[in-house]
Order: sequence, then structure tokens, then C-alpha cells
Amino acid sequence: MLYNTVVNWCFWLKGTQEISGQFTIALLSEENPVSLFLKFFSFSDIIIKYRAVQKDSNTFGVAELQYIQNYSIYFCVRPQKLYSLAQESGRTAAKYFINTYPKYFQKDFANPHIPCLMPETLELQVNEVSEAALIERIQLRKVKAAVDMYDQLLQAGTPVSLDLTNDLLDLISLYGDCDPARGDAPEQRTEEMVSLTLTSNNNAERIFNMMPERNRRSYGALIRGMVKHGAYSKAFNTYTDLLNNRLTGDVHIFNALISAAPEVREKYVEKWDLIVDLLKQMAEQKVKPTLLTFNAVLKALRRCGSLGRTQAFPVINEMKALGIGLSPSPAQTSFQNMQVTLNSKEAIETTGLNIFSQTLSLQIKSCWSLLSPQCLATKDIEQAYRVHSLLGVGENWKLLGDSYYQSIYYGRFFNLLCMMEHIDVVLKWYKELIPSLYYPNSQGMRDLLQALDTDNRLDLIPQIWKDIKRMGHDNKTELVEEMLSLMARENQIPEVQQSFADCALDVKALYTQTDRRVPLSWSAGSLSSITSILLAAERTQQAWEMLKLFKLANRVPS
Repeated sequence: MLYNTVVNWCFWLKGTQEISGQFTIALLSEENPVSLFLKFFSFSDIIIKYRAVQKDSNTFGVAELQYIQNYSIYFCVRPQKLYSLAQESGRTAAKYFINTYPKYFQKDFANPHIPCLMPETLELQVNEVSEAALIERIQLRKVKAAVDMYDQLLQAGTPVSLDLTNDLLDLISLYGDCDPARGDAPEQRTEEMVSLTLTSNNNAERIFNMMPERNRRSYGALIRGMVKHGAYSKAFNTYTDLLNNRLTGDVHIFNALISAAPEVREKYVEKWDLIVDLLKQMAEQKVKPTLLTFNAVLKALRRCGSLGRTQAFPVINEMKALGIGLSPSPAQTSFQNMQVTLNSKEAIETTGLNIFSQTLSLQIKSCWSLLSPQCLATKDIEQAYRVHSLLGVGENWKLLGDSYYQSIYYGRFFNLLCMMEHIDVVLKWYKELIPSLYYPNSQGMRDLLQALDTDNRLDLIPQIWKDIKRMGHDNKTELVEEMLSLMARENQIPEVQQSFADCALDVKALYTQTDRRVPLSWSAGSLSSITSILLAAERTQQAWEMLKLFKLANRVPS
């Protein structure tokens, strides 16, 4: 555990394959990994990372530590890809050392030996052809080995029990005909993932057709597998076959079919009619819907355009009537599904519902991804504060989602603060949120500049400019030009005007750099703004040099 922690810190502080490789090799030969860690990284590295983290928050802990550990991979694809490659490089190096020096990894240091605390054995122990061997392969999720053992049992004339065959169908339906990826495998990017579809000769259908007896669980495993792997029409055909055999569906079958409904119909009305028909069949077969059922309905409504906006609220009311709370499911939350109906101000006004009161009545403790656009649309800062206060309750911070959804939430919250609050309050939140919890984009910094302008605190622009450079937004032309125009608009007291002049010259230096990845190009507005700022600060010679740049850049003074 200590070694894993140190290696994670190694990735966190540097995030490159080279340093992680050097560190891993040295780590294997060092008796004390902590002392080795301090040889590679200074305390200043750690302090720089920690200095922006909230120190007075009651919920400081795992949430902030999770952010810190992923600080260098938080915002863009390239560092994420580099981090993933570094992880894979570390695994490859670990495999090399384990294979080269196996004796160092085979000794059991635990005393006394406690089996439940030992690593799980993933190697097959039962080799003879038997049901026990099949059970072992299913438990270890060895899909191909389990299918081979099942075929060998049938060839040997050994009957396989119905429950065990259903277990095998569940395994195949979940993973397809391939063994699952390792639990520690690097996360696949969306563009690298290959969509899986069930072929006509897949093992799930083959085993299902060979079964002498089938029950509802057998049909359910096959239907869920077909929906998971994109065979939507086959799933509905299998459901029809289930009804023809005088069997009824269960809640998992209907959840899968509701998720597949938008894929087998083209028009929005037809999609919704199919969903309603499935819900009616659930009532006829006395199948009680669950939270996952309504999540599936709301997710399907996201594919129904404007119709989804009108039907989502009745679905929520039905959930409330059945006493089903809007809490997160493993794959998707009801709040994220509801967001399709609540992203516009018109939807809120036409429904006349107080979403916050409704969620509180349902004992909701996590509605940030849902409510943040509503607070923004209605300019309700008090409601936004109430929503934000729920983050400090228990472990609600986990329900914010991954880094992408967290940035959306905090971005909307900060935008609302800039619009509605006094600048002193905005700056207080700015210091608290940035960059420990929120790394603003260029639009977020523009919102802050507009807040400074509204409350006549333009004297803080030079300080904000340092943050803009540190965050890498100094190559955003619109942001830089807006900042320059604010400083050039009116004269300030001499001290502020001199700080404006220093800031303008710093900006000018960026325009003249040619080795930047995204160079800035002079515009008439930027040239005029810098010239006006320098003249207001009585820096005549430097202002004259700016006038020469008009001709070089082929721009006309405004």
C-alpha cells in the first residue's frame, strides 16, 4: 500500500513517463520509499499543489485529495492520455520485474495468515470436466474458458443444471464472447472504443437455443445482453417469444426494453408510445417499477426531443406517487436524465414547479447537475446557495460526478455569482473555488472581468491578469482584448494607472513573441488600448513605440 501511494504521488507531481520510469526502478532498490520520494521531489512541489486547497472546509478530505491527485490530468485530453500511457508504462515495468525476479513476489509476509485479506487467486484450480470447473470459470469471469467447459460437458453427456446455465448466460450477456478487460486496465477513450454487436452465431443465442428448458431468467439474460450489445430488434423478438411461451417478464427485462425503445422507432411519438405500452404491460403483469425503470424512461425521453420535455414532469410525479426517490443509479442519475427537460427557462416557466422544493420533499441530497442551469436561468442566487450547501452534507460531493460534470457545475455557480453578487463576495468565492475546485475557462475569467467592471473595481485587473497567465488563457484573443479595453476606457488614480501600464507592457510582450504555440495577432483595438493606457500613465516614449506598430501590423488607429 505504501509503495502504491508513493507511486501515485510520483504521477501526481510530475506526470511523465520518464520520471515515473526512473522512480519505479529506483523504488525497487530502495528500502524506504518515502525517503526516495523526497530525493526526487522537493517539498516545494507538494506545497505548490496544496496551497490552493481549502483548509477550512468541513468536508476536506477525499474529495480535495482526489482533485489534487488528478490536478495535472484534470482539464484536457493530452495530459490525460499522457497519464494513461505513464500508467501503462508502469504496469509493463512491474510485469518485467515480477517475471524476472518472481521469488521476491511469492513470499507471504502476513503473520498470521488471513485468507480473506490475501489477494484473490485468478488462476484456474479445477481442470477436470465437471460442473465445479464450470462454476469456477464463471466466478473468475473466464468467458471463453467457461463456454469451452460447457461444450465439453454437453459432449460428455453430462447434464448442466438450469441455474448454472443461466449463470453462464448472464456472464456471456454481460461481457459478450470475449473475456473482460483487467480491472486496472487504462481507461479507454470514447474514440478508441469499438461498439459491440451480437452476431448471428454468438454463444449466448447458441446456448439459449440448446437449452432443453428455459425460464424467465434465461430470457432475461439474453434480452439484457442483446440490448447491451446493440441487438435491439432481436431483444423485442425474444420478449415476444417469452410471452408466447406463457411466461412473464421481470423488472430487469422491462428496464432493458425501455432503454432500447428509442432505437427501434424513428418518430418521437412512436418512441414514447412504445415506452407507454411497455409500462402498461408491466402493470398488467404486476411488475413493480424501480428507480432504474424511471431512469430508463427519463434517459429514453432524452431521445424524444420536445416531446421529452412535456412528458418528463409527469414521469417525475409518478415517481413521487410511488415513493421512489431520485437518487443516483450505477450508470446514470435521474437528475442527469431530467436535465433534458430543464435546460431552458421556458420549461421552468411553463411547468410552474419549484424543483428545489420538490426535490427536498423527496429527500434529495444531490441535485447540482440538475439545478445549476435552473438557478442560472432564473437568476436565483439564494436557491443556488441552498443547493451548494448540500455539498457539505455527508458524502454528497461524490454525486457531483467526474471532473467534467464538476467543472460544469462550478462554472455555472461561479457565473451566477459574477452576475448577482457584490464584487467582494465574488472575490471571496474566487479565492475559495479557484483553482482547488474549479479551473475556469476563458469565459469564466471574462465573467469575472465583467463583475469587476460592474462594481468599479478595475484596479484589480493586474492581479487577475497574473491568474489568467498562470491558467494558460493569455492566448485567448477575446479575453485579452476585453481586459485591455477595460483598462483603457477611463483614467484612474496614478498608482492604478502605473499598474495598468505595467500590465499593458506585459501583454505587449506576449504579442511580440513568435515562439508561442498559439501566437496573438495585433488588432486595431489591442494596439489602441495599449497606446491609450501608456499615454494615461504618461509613458510617452513607450506609447510612441506602440504607434510604430500600427504601420508594421497594417492597422489603422481607432
